[in-house]
Amino acid sequence: MSTREERLEAFGRLLDVMDELREKCPWDRKQTNESLRANTIEETYELSEAIQKNLPAEIKKELGDLLLHIVFYAKIGEEKNEFDIKDVCNTLCDKLIFRHPHVFGDAVAENSSAVEQSWEQLKLKEKDGNKTVLDGVPSSLPSLIKAYRMQDKARNVGFDWEKREQVWDKIQEELNEFRSEVDRMETDKMEAEFGDFLFGMINAARLYKINPDNALERTNQKFIRRFNYLEEHTIRQGRSLKEMTLAEMDAIWDEAKQLGL
Repeated sequence: MSTREERLEAFGRLLDVMDELREKCPWDRKQTNESLRANTIEETYELSEAIQKNLPAEIKKELGDLLLHIVFYAKIGEEKNEFDIKDVCNTLCDKLIFRHPHVFGDAVAENSSAVEQSWEQLKLKEKDGNKTVLDGVPSSLPSLIKAYRMQDKARNVGFDWEKREQVWDKIQEELNEFRSEVDRMETDKMEAEFGDFLFGMINAARLYKINPDNALERTNQKFIRRFNYLEEHTIRQGRSLKEMTLAEMDAIWDEAKQLGL
């Protein structure tokens, strides 16, 4: 692996390349924070996909793409005399040192859970930090991830079940309430109760150390594999899915399951 000097040299090279692009490339020169934002989100999801597939070469590539965006935003900030990459790095280092008194100070943290609980208290003390515990959850997060993060933050300040098994009674209660609204076919209340039920299931996942987003994505990928098998099977037979009965499709679906798809 590279030495510290080589890593610093590579980062300096990236900054030099960014300066050149911003000055000489018409596309790079016209970019703003607003125009880059959507691309940054896309790059983040591409990195997430590479991580899920455990592809080191792709992870390396996507990390580079995301790092480019970070340097790009810092360059725009420099041009506006707001901040530069030095400020970004120093602000991050200062925050890391402040939030890790068990590493850079005299505090003691026995395990990762204790560290997380300490973080929430420290964030409330930071200058320009979170005013409330849930301030640290971005409103633009996808709803499933947002629910998980809110619950996790609440846990770090002691708002949680005494025993994780207690969550199942709550989930059953929410399911019953949802089914009652389904019987009445009141759409707005059905949606509200279904949201409560999902929130409970996400809570259960958290309590049992399951990341609900990862779990759902595993099921998504499984569904894709099995549905693609079903579709390919019908194409080989010269048929269309619309022509098949549900029983016929179920038989092929079970075949996909038997193959481990």
